[in-house]
Amino acid sequence: MKNQQTFMQRKEDVTRKWHLVDVKDKVLGRIATQIAEKLIGKDKPTYTPHTDGGDFVVVINARQVAVTRGKEQKKIYYKHSGFPGGLKQRTFEEMIRKNPEEVIRLAVKNMLPKNRLQGDRMARLKIYADAEHKHDSQLGDK
Repeated sequence: MKNQQTFMQRKEDVTRKWHLVDVKDKVLGRIATQIAEKLIGKDKPTYTPHTDGGDFVVVINARQVAVTRGKEQKKIYYKHSGFPGGLKQRTFEEMIRKNPEEVIRLAVKNMLPKNRLQGDRMARLKIYADAEHKHDSQLGDK
């Protein structure tokens, strides 16, 4: 009888690919889950929970991401300075106008597990407001 062993990926065995994601007219939440899945590496057969085996993701056209059911005015982003009365808030519409990359970054970050690997995974996420990016050499002929 043959012994079966569970595969555990090691840090040295990780091979990373580059993915280009165009978010133009895509729904924010749905695209954020797909990006998070690629950063974690869950789409690979070698997925191991305690090893960071994810890929690099380049997101373009962040300015043109869509939300549903009137969330342009309803969705509010909060941030606090830590001082009394220091609560700041912006709507989705204001965030897209001023800093569209931050909308995608926050959506993906909140979909990643809150553990020690989160910072390394977020470092592999490259977001650009328009179609131009500087990662053509890594992406190859895609």
